Amino acid sequence: MYPILIVEDEPGMLMGLKDNLEFEGYQVDVADEGELGLKKITENKYSLVLLDVMLPKISGFDICKKARAVGVQTPIILLTARGEEIDKVLGLELGADDYITKPFGLRELLARIRAVLRRTQSVDSKEANTNAQIGRLKIDFSSFEGFVDGAEVKMSSKEVEILNVLWDKKNQTVSRDDLLDKVWGTEYQPTSRTIDNFVLKLRQKIEDDPNHAKIILTVHGVGYRLVY
Repeated sequence: MYPILIVEDEPGMLMGLKDNLEFEGYQVDVADEGELGLKKITENKYSLVLLDVMLPKISGFDICKKARAVGVQTPIILLTARGEEIDKVLGLELGADDYITKPFGLRELLARIRAVLRRTQSVDSKEANTNAQIGRLKIDFSSFEGFVDGAEVKMSSKEVEILNVLWDKKNQTVSRDDLLDKVWGTEYQPTSRTIDNFVLKLRQKIEDDPNHAKIILTVHGVGYRLVY
């Protein structure tokens, strides 16, 4: 079964999550503070990480940022009592895959976990679209690796997933709503502005001139089209 890491400093919450996920058949590892959590994330292979934001010494936001900076692509769901929209956007743009606000019910958490695993596993299993040359970027969708002029460039999991959707539907217009559904699912969706920010990052890797895009085109009022 899928191995999951829980990074949570509140003992009752940590043990409750561990017991419930093990009852559901998941293999569970735990870390009760942020530095240990970051070490485990970077040194081990998990299918998913449940990461509390409000940790002492190093926050979940910083852990997420540091993990993505060293190339860790493990899906991350942030857990926090903070529910402001700006926090959700920040977490997602730092590379988190989903965001759930405490207190939450077990059914909701399990649904989020299944949705993230379903999306990320489906991306990993697409053998037909493993490699592609898109503008300046050579992308391996299975390993989440990208190269420009032979040099590796860092790709977040969400950048790869968005690009994979556009690539699968190349020369077709893909609405922002479709991108949100396919990449984030229906359980939680960020704003369409988040999609725009990810497309901006992709253009910087793909286009010769990101300010005058010729490959990922904006279809005003609708979404985007990848021209190939």
